[in-house]
Amino acid sequence: MKYDVTITGLGPMALEFLDPAMEMRFVIVFNDDAPAELAELAILHTKGELTEAPAPGDTLKFGEKTYKITAVGDEAIHTLKELGHCTLAFTDSAEPYRPGCINLDGEPVTAADVVNGAVLQIF
Repeated sequence: MKYDVTITGLGPMALEFLDPAMEMRFVIVFNDDAPAELAELAILHTKGELTEAPAPGDTLKFGEKTYKITAVGDEAIHTLKELGHCTLAFTDSAEPYRPGCINLDGEPVTAADVVNGAVLQIF
């Protein structure tokens, strides 16, 4: 297990970036001690230790859904380790959408997936 945290909250604007009309659908995750202005846009989770950098081919589990990681931006590794922060972009592209993104192959999470107590794991 490279990363293992539990969802603790959902900012009021956290799912706005999942609109199918958007060019890229994504969610932002942060440790649950994120500043209020960032927490409004994020899915919050417990603090966890990043024991190894995520890499293409790894699996990310969000609640009951599993995704294959297709790309990892250089900045995502640093911010995930320090702040529990990254952007999860729902695209199977082998190029990171942005430096802070982890690209995931599969359908985006939904409000039903973002429940307190759900896991966010990378392995």
